[in-house]
Amino acid sequence: MRAGSRLLAAVKAGQYLEAGAPTGLTGLTTHRSPRSTLLYLYYSTLDKLQEIPESSVYRQSTEALTRHRLAIIEQVKPPGHDAWQEKVQAQAAEAPGYFRSFATSKGTRLVVPPEVQTETQDRAAEWDGESASPTLEGIRSEAARRRQHQRMGGGPDYDPELVHNKPKLDLEPQLTAEQVSDIESRIGAGLIEEVIQVAEGEHILADEMVKSKVWEKLEEQAPEGQWSYFERGGHTSTQKP
Repeated sequence: MRAGSRLLAAVKAGQYLEAGAPTGLTGLTTHRSPRSTLLYLYYSTLDKLQEIPESSVYRQSTEALTRHRLAIIEQVKPPGHDAWQEKVQAQAAEAPGYFRSFATSKGTRLVVPPEVQTETQDRAAEWDGESASPTLEGIRSEAARRRQHQRMGGGPDYDPELVHNKPKLDLEPQLTAEQVSDIESRIGAGLIEEVIQVAEGEHILADEMVKSKVWEKLEEQAPEGQWSYFERGGHTSTQKP
């Protein structure tokens, strides 16, 4: 059933939800591009999980949930999606550094990162109050140029022209209000904006799990029986302090 809080969101002509409109949940507004954002997060998370052993229970459970929700999102395509996808494919050939490719059972999938779809004027408005450092003028030393190159994403495929001439992409066509409602009902985890928040958290967690290598043995092994009281029939102390 469609969440009642979504009824407070503004609806454009043609039954489209208005981006930025209230959802009915405090601090949560209607997302601009929920479908492409979820696709990017889900594919990125699955890609990161490949670095964790298959025997890991965390990987098994996270993969199962992510693939289930990914399948639902992929099945729902907004009107005009195919034409938009063809245009993006053409732009990817000219600026491959702004796209990510993920190998899937149905071939290579090209996904536009969410930050690329955000308009420049919107990003400029998200100032966090941090003061900007003055920019030095004049010719920089070789070491300074090398550090600048690294900060700007320098690599074997680095193209300085793309830093100043970023590709201007059309946003993915909007899902209709009915399509959004269908996705929310099938996933059953609240509004699609809430689903995005969960996907973002899982994406960050997967990265932290890989960095921490949680599947490796502890340097100091736990004493025998330390966790037995969590098991059915485990020992529970009845002694008073």
